[in-house]
Parts: sequence; C-alpha cells; structure tokens
Amino acid sequence: MGISERRQREKEQRRTEILDAAERLFFAKNYEEVSMDGIAREVELNKATIYLYFENKEALYAAIVLRGIALLKEKFAECMATDAPGIVKVVLMGQAYYRFSQEHPEYLRMIHFYGSERFSKENPCTAEIGKGYGSCRMVLRDAVRQGIDDGSIRADLDPFLTSMYLMISFMGILSMEEKWKLVIEEGGFGYEEYCSRFFRFILPAIAPDGKSPDVKCFARYGFVLTKPEG
Repeated sequence: MGISERRQREKEQRRTEILDAAERLFFAKNYEEVSMDGIAREVELNKATIYLYFENKEALYAAIVLRGIALLKEKFAECMATDAPGIVKVVLMGQAYYRFSQEHPEYLRMIHFYGSERFSKENPCTAEIGKGYGSCRMVLRDAVRQGIDDGSIRADLDPFLTSMYLMISFMGILSMEEKWKLVIEEGGFGYEEYCSRFFRFILPAIAPDGKSPDVKCFARYGFVLTKPEG
C-alpha cells in the first residue's frame, strides 16, 4: 500500500471514529444538548481536528441521518428484490419501515427531526438528505408501477402520487406523538395493532376494483403484520 493510500485510509477511519462518537451522543441526547466540545471529548480529539472533517454540528448530524437513510433504502431494496406482485412489495416496504422504526428508533427520530424547520435549507447536506430519502420513495414508486403492470394495483393510479401518499402515511404513523398512542390505547387497541390494521385500511384503496387481498396471504412472502422478527 502506497503512502497516499494509507493516508486516505487513515483519514476515512478518523472520519468514521468522529461519526461514531457523535452518533452515540446524538442517540442519547437531543440535538441542542450535544456540542462540538462534547463530541471532541467523546472521540478524544481536539475540536480543531473535528472541524477538518465536518464544517459544523449540523453537518455531523446530517451525516448520521444519511447513515439511517442508507439502512432504510437497503431494507426497501430487499423488498423490491422479492419475487412477489407489486402490491405485496408495497406492503412489505410498509412493514420494513415499521421494522426500521423498531430496530433503529434513534435513526428514525433523527431523520424526522432533520425534516423540521430547525435546519438550514441552504446547507448542502439538506439537499443530499432529501435526495437520499427521495431514493427510498422511488423504490416504493417502482413497486407501485410494477403492481399496475402486473394487475395487482389499480391502473388508474399515478405511481408518483401513490408513493407520496404511502410514504407520508408511513412517516406520520411512525413519528406519532405519545399522546396519540395513548388515545389509541384508550380505544382498546395497541400501537402495533394500529400499525398492522393500516394495511387493511389502505389496500382497498389501491387494489383493483377495491377488492383487497387478505394480507394473511402475504405470509409466504415474509409479511407478518408488522411484528418484528425475533
């Protein structure tokens, strides 16, 4: 290995160490509670070194958000690769989003928080995150398009708009405030059951002639009514 290659590897390793340290802090605290000084202490570097890799705290936060988006996109891609009708892939992606929220709740919290008005729209990271999250939605759009082509989804629906309706619905359900979860519980339902019933609610809206397939029939494709594996 040449000197330049070794230096590049060391630089990438240092960047990863900084990100890992910042991630631990952002997972444990709110955005406002984390400082560049705190990150420097966590990674045992001086603050000036961190600024060589990241312009500011927002850039660090955004880089961690991109990690979460990459994981979500990977889950969606796995659903898309399943040998199943388009409508099943749509349901599997909804389940994948739910599992992501259960397995990586802090990534989900950070992704949704970055979408707030707290962050600068002029920051280059904002566009990159929008593009990354948009790529997840485009995988969902492709599943809708496949469903239209194979007849499992209504032909009069627009793939783009349908994917937007679905993605925003997923986001809304999975970022629900605790007070609304309590309302659901007072109504006699658990939050997981509420999430699972969403599929029974939405399928008639996208299935041909409103004839919704029984989601239990999707079990052979790996659908288990949003219950996380294990």
